[in-house]
Amino acid sequence: MKLVCSQAELSASLQLVSRAVATRPTHPVLANVLLTADAGTGRLSLTGFDLSLGIQTSLPAAVETSGAITLPAKMFGEIVARLATDSPISLSCPEGEEQLELTNLSGSYKMRGMPADDYPDLPLAQSSTPIRFHAEALVKGLRATLFASSPDENKQLLTGVHLRLDGEGLECAATDGHRLAVQRLSHAVEASGGEPPAADGEDFAVTVPARSLRELERILSGRGSQEPLSLFCERGQVVVLSADQVLTSRSLDGTYPNYRQLIPPSFQRRMVLDRRAFIAALERMAVLADQHNNVVKISADPAAGTATIRADAQDVGSGSESLAATIEGEAIEIAFNVRYLLDGLKAMGSDQVVLQCNAATTPAVLAPVGADEAFTYLVMPVQIRTS
Repeated sequence: MKLVCSQAELSASLQLVSRAVATRPTHPVLANVLLTADAGTGRLSLTGFDLSLGIQTSLPAAVETSGAITLPAKMFGEIVARLATDSPISLSCPEGEEQLELTNLSGSYKMRGMPADDYPDLPLAQSSTPIRFHAEALVKGLRATLFASSPDENKQLLTGVHLRLDGEGLECAATDGHRLAVQRLSHAVEASGGEPPAADGEDFAVTVPARSLRELERILSGRGSQEPLSLFCERGQVVVLSADQVLTSRSLDGTYPNYRQLIPPSFQRRMVLDRRAFIAALERMAVLADQHNNVVKISADPAAGTATIRADAQDVGSGSESLAATIEGEAIEIAFNVRYLLDGLKAMGSDQVVLQCNAATTPAVLAPVGADEAFTYLVMPVQIRTS
């Protein structure tokens, strides 16, 4: 392998694929990044794969000799990042050898790698019919739901985001058992000649690990292309093709909870508040709530037209703030984990939000007013102990 490429492009590509390199590899080669140079296409391909998540990207290069090798991702990435940015990088590895020489205006380095044949194949099964998503819509759905997935590996299915496609569009959903975020997107899928987006007109559904989707959201947010992306799903693998990048991930096995049945069909109480003022008040209350149990209490006073937020930290202090609110229904006091409320409110983009509930012990729903009524955020209240 022998080639010349841009330092900036190589460094950016290494940063991208290194996010899929195993931090605790079960085999030494999994700590490496795979480099594949192709003289025919004039491109250098880089791949990171930890057997669960895989990321592949390519960049233009003046390839004199095709070839492939794997190099330690951390060391290679750190060296390239520190090289002179105004000088191209030359990479050379004689055929049959496992040592690569890197030359730049900054100097010359030699790195010992491992054979490319030892690197596991990236699952790129594409025999199924792809679903073509508009990147902007998918990014919106992921940003609105990823935060609500569970970090608990004992609840494997809940560590992912559920993607469901039907005749009305795409729905992204995530829950950790305490809160639920659902984003409905009616124009996420590119029309394909009138054919249904899923095979045989059946609804399509898959649950993908949140870690994989965070990387996909990062890739899509950073790309300049407006071209739709292609998603393939088969045999427990999800493959996403986007411009010069490929992301592969295993899917999560099991039947995702029927989250729709958790959302109450109607509400007896509604509070409409200014979103930014609500967030600011909750963040101030959180300073106290974090000292104890993260709980804040919200009291609705229909007569006064106010919602009062309180936090009590035993042996530390307490706080109380009142916000103007449009209130429907009877007075109520309901308690929440303040972090759950803030996560949901920050995922919305509207000026006003509505907090809806029936009782202090039943699920409450936060939703934007006007801006994006296709977003629903359900949060379970905390039971208040009364002495």
